[in-house]
Amino acid sequence: DDPEYVKYFKMLKVGLPLGAVKNCLAKDGLDPSIMDLDPEKSLKSQLGKEEEEEEEEDTGPPLKDDPEYVKYFKMLKVGLPLGAVKNCLAKDGLDPSIMDLDPEKSLKSQLGKEEEEEEEEDTGPPLKDDPEYVK
Repeated sequence: DDPEYVKYFKMLKVGLPLGAVKNCLAKDGLDPSIMDLDPEKSLKSQLGKEEEEEEEEDTGPPLKDDPEYVKYFKMLKVGLPLGAVKNCLAKDGLDPSIMDLDPEKSLKSQLGKEEEEEEEEDTGPPLKDDPEYVK
């Protein structure tokens, strides 16, 4: 409930598309990536993890060069919509959420971090209740 961001979460709540809300944030000079964070977790805990992720060394081939997923990134490159590529992944028995990961980092490093994030205890108020981001 940060006073600065409350109105933007309210926009989402009443049904405005995420893209429109992000445009409003950018227009108002605020960071639109805040809307990608989990509103149920504190801002501090989420930003701290992002900084830690950048510091850790990445091992393995980039996801876009991973032999198992290279064909799907090629589909994106030639212009297929993301939804169509995700459908192909699901049809082939793979997890479509892979396409939401960073293609420049290895799959192993990204999946390992997600597991670590689930294990870490969240401290602080949820982002939607954080007085810094509610308006």
